[in-house]
Amino acid sequence: MKKRTIMQVSKEHFDKYAYYQKAVQSPNDDADFIEKAYWRARGREAKIMREDFAAAFALTCSWTRKNEQHVGIAVDFDQEPLDYGKKHYLSKLNPDQQSRVQVLQENVLKPELPKADVIAALNFSYMGFKERNILKDYFKNCLDTLNEDGILMLDCFGGAGTQEPNVHETEHDNFSYYWDQDTFNPVTNESQFYIHFKLKGEKKRERVFSYDWRLWSLTELRDLLQEVGFKSTVVYWEGTDDDGDGDGIFTPTETGDECESWVAYIVALR
Repeated sequence: MKKRTIMQVSKEHFDKYAYYQKAVQSPNDDADFIEKAYWRARGREAKIMREDFAAAFALTCSWTRKNEQHVGIAVDFDQEPLDYGKKHYLSKLNPDQQSRVQVLQENVLKPELPKADVIAALNFSYMGFKERNILKDYFKNCLDTLNEDGILMLDCFGGAGTQEPNVHETEHDNFSYYWDQDTFNPVTNESQFYIHFKLKGEKKRERVFSYDWRLWSLTELRDLLQEVGFKSTVVYWEGTDDDGDGDGIFTPTETGDECESWVAYIVALR
């Protein structure tokens, strides 16, 4: 009876956003990378960063914490993760840092969004735009709402392993994270993904997060960015460690490795 009570309390207090950040996000590393990419592109520091599809906006908070000159803007259409971010991330900033964070429940296609030096559209969320004209509208809106010499940063993934259903498990100290590609349609490049979690001693939590995406290629993305008016794009490709896995180090290149799966960033210069 005692064990059952513990299980019920654990399930009731399961924090999906906290486990998502532990498994998927590295907001401090992302903030560092954004700083370096902007400096490499422009030779000076970026001040204003806008995080589109921000969800709980951990990146926005990390960006604002890094430098007393930094301003962070978080944009997302869903109120639930924004409320979570306010409670769990924004609240941990000091008063000065909090004053430099703006949180907006808005559509990222809205033309009047605040301007920024950097727009970061990470965690592949833009892949929810499955029609070419809609994604093109989003990129055009980014171009129009960037400051002079601004940059847009996207992440992208692909490889032969992403063109078939598969499940990848990553073990952490007290839980396992599952990235589940449930379907793939080679005619449309549409794919259904799920995230599952399994805490030690508990049953697997199925489909905690779900994503209905079109897998856009690097070539398609770069062509669209050029079409809307970005002057140039740079691809940052992830290196590999001795085991053949990604090492988290991204360098500019025009030649990617042939591998089962890869992750890259695109930096588009206004």
